[in-house]
Amino acid sequence: MRLLLIGCTGFIGQELVPQLLRANHQLILVSRNFDKKSKQAFTNKKLSCLELDPTDKSNWQKGPLLEALTTVDGVVNLAGEPIAEKRWSSMHCQTIKDSRLKTTHELVHAMNNLKKPPHLLINASAIGFYGTSSEEIFTEESHNGDDFLGNLCKEWESKASQKPRSTRLVIFRIGIVLGPNGGALRKMLPIFKAGFGGPIGNGQQWMSWIHRNDICRMIEISLTNKSWSGVINAVAPKPVQMENFARTLGKTLNRPSLLPVPGPILKLLLGDGAKVVLEGQKVTSKRLEALKFTFTHPDLTKALVAATNPSSH
Repeated sequence: MRLLLIGCTGFIGQELVPQLLRANHQLILVSRNFDKKSKQAFTNKKLSCLELDPTDKSNWQKGPLLEALTTVDGVVNLAGEPIAEKRWSSMHCQTIKDSRLKTTHELVHAMNNLKKPPHLLINASAIGFYGTSSEEIFTEESHNGDDFLGNLCKEWESKASQKPRSTRLVIFRIGIVLGPNGGALRKMLPIFKAGFGGPIGNGQQWMSWIHRNDICRMIEISLTNKSWSGVINAVAPKPVQMENFARTLGKTLNRPSLLPVPGPILKLLLGDGAKVVLEGQKVTSKRLEALKFTFTHPDLTKALVAATNPSSH
């Protein structure tokens, strides 16, 4: 297939792009800025790069981005500023929203104006859709939470669902992504390796996680399997509580994991963004079960072993 990839130069894209190239797909990669390392990593005759801003309306009205959209079979849209990287100032919250909502709105609007739109749109969302809870179990049928992320994800998905009638839509509500060289572990590993790691907050909050290899495989399968459509929770079958996660990570690294990271310190660093880490949610997937998806990493211990070994996937 010929695919337009937006927001695929980040952590998931590092594995997804080479995987899709190995499967002989032709890729057009869109990013606001490609550093030298990215350009070298993505050098391939089956791949071309467009360096432009996908939130800018004018890029979707004429020029190389619109031309690319008219030639592709499908679009994979993973665009979005990282959520738990910085303090949630009002300016940063606006950036988080714009990177998702503007990109998706302009993409879908441009698709609706084409005589022959792409027949597939794979759009990211997040388990933040459900809000946070220490007791409730969320499935694809659960309602959205009434907080910043819950409302953002609801609006994000709503914009994606305005795609052309002939376009199959797959929305992945992605959990906490584990994998080598980045993702949720990027900030945790140095602390744990130094022997100072431990649960964040009270340790009772749920973590619904997925290994990067599994979300990439889901995306690849959904390109050609038409039974993959609508909303799918991209999470491993066994969510864990933070205390268990910290203990398993410590064991994997052969380091103690005794010292809890106090919630107030995290709130100081991340502001409202700390809520994502301190409160959590227990998310499972009825859809993946029905689709009989086989996980490469269904178990946290094996997933962490793979994620902390840079040569592994």
